[in-house]
Amino acid sequence: MAKFQQSRTQSGVRLLTAIATLALALSGSTYEATSQDAVLPASAQAMTAGEVHELFSNKSWKWENGAGRMKAEGRRFSAWVDGENDKSWAEGRWLVTKTGQMCLDATWHSASGAFPARTCFSHMVDGGTIYQKREPDGKWFVFRHVPPQGGDEANTLLATDLVSGRLKDMKAAVGPTMQPSKE
Repeated sequence: MAKFQQSRTQSGVRLLTAIATLALALSGSTYEATSQDAVLPASAQAMTAGEVHELFSNKSWKWENGAGRMKAEGRRFSAWVDGENDKSWAEGRWLVTKTGQMCLDATWHSASGAFPARTCFSHMVDGGTIYQKREPDGKWFVFRHVPPQGGDEANTLLATDLVSGRLKDMKAAVGPTMQPSKE
């Protein structure tokens, strides 16, 4: 019985490690952008759903150790992460809201199991400059300056598909996964 309990504890630790890896990957360069935290101007307004859709539609968001793809058709989202400690992949949907949010709603798969996750980013605009923050407790930063600058996070949104070619390999590397049990 002790061996079974130890195995369950190790699985839980691996799952938490995978979640932490995915959280950092999903924040991508955004995580690094905290050194560029910005004060949101009082005149900033939420981007419209159409503006947010245009920004992300049919783009790959390149992360430090992976990428996510937001397809226009069916609003399909897929991603892969090849982290130091874990490999993961995801499939689901992406959505936009009237209040300027873009959310990635997907099931992530790793050697530790499969789990659903929703990650949302809010977007505001002021004079063409786009501000972004990860919800619920991220900090606002300049996503795209006017005029654009080399270090803008928006530069990591690419029209090239960085996901489809790697997804099959990532699925094979991770192997079959199951939803973690709810206790």
